[in-house]
Amino acid sequence: MPKTKVKTASTSIYAVVGSDEAEVKHVAAELAAKLATPDAGDFGLEIIDGAADNAEQAAARIRSTIEALQTFPFFGSTKVVWLKNANFLGDDQKARSAAVQSALEELSALIERGFGPEVTFLISATEVDKRRGFYKTLVKRTELEVFDRLDSTRAGWEEEATESVRSRAKKRKLQFDDDALDLFVLLTGGDTRQIENELEKIDTFLGKDRAARVELVRELVPLSRAGVIFELSNALARRDLNLALTLVRRLLEQGENAVGILLVAIVPTVRNLLLAKDLMEQHRLRPPHSPFQFISVINRLPAKATDHLPRKKDGSINAYALGIAAQHAHQFDTSDLIEAMRACLDANLKLVTTQLDHELILTEVVVRLLGE
Repeated sequence: MPKTKVKTASTSIYAVVGSDEAEVKHVAAELAAKLATPDAGDFGLEIIDGAADNAEQAAARIRSTIEALQTFPFFGSTKVVWLKNANFLGDDQKARSAAVQSALEELSALIERGFGPEVTFLISATEVDKRRGFYKTLVKRTELEVFDRLDSTRAGWEEEATESVRSRAKKRKLQFDDDALDLFVLLTGGDTRQIENELEKIDTFLGKDRAARVELVRELVPLSRAGVIFELSNALARRDLNLALTLVRRLLEQGENAVGILLVAIVPTVRNLLLAKDLMEQHRLRPPHSPFQFISVINRLPAKATDHLPRKKDGSINAYALGIAAQHAHQFDTSDLIEAMRACLDANLKLVTTQLDHELILTEVVVRLLGE
């Protein structure tokens, strides 16, 4: 989903690669149609299937590509050679074979030398080892577009996914309110194919009314594990006791581990509520209208005020979850949140060391947090 585009001086060699398979295939197909000359008819686009079963077949496909690039088009026109869905640029046994590496070296040399203006080359691939020489040739000599799938286990992925969904929705003239957008992002988990499928579903359902609200998202988009956990976190933050208990029960019925529910949904929610409330009290901050508004506020605080906050892998503050918590932190007393953290510790010990009913243990934690 994250897109990187590298423009070079060359206008006759293009590459579309990345781990986001759906996006790579979609963009490459659109680009092939755009590059092909309509007047050339069937001779204007030569497609070489890059999905090889073994190293020998992969090497043969690469050499077929080289031959096609060196063959002038019929009738003095132009043509596009598309090496489509190449699956031998990664780091598997097939890609590491001497035959494939030798063939790729030949293709790299041809790309470096260039070929006549009558021929345009397009390569698309979803598994690419960016350490290898062939990829470096693509970076240097082609107009390269990279579409990598978001890792929903990585802290801060929600921010990138939210911007992507917002952009795609805007193209369809769909308007998500903040809660609906947050829920949609968590339900689709950054998966491009699912995002497009669910946007299409919402687009069709809405008709002339373009406002997508949280109730509609909840009704139309399948409730995945990530979605239930997100809903549980939201229910806790909103002090919706009945919904929180229902979602705990649902997760347990789906086979989720009770310790996992505690550590993935309940503990982070309580921690973020406590951190957000402390920031808001210390610096007299108002509840934000959206998570992104709180992110901009945090970024303006002095470094010593944010040193203790959770960080992403790149060292930046994981502010999105804090932003969601900040919208609801005013409903809690600091002392109650501290007590809730102690309750989470007690629950963890009980889950690990006793035979008590797991739903009962989690219910006690939720009630201690949300009970009046």
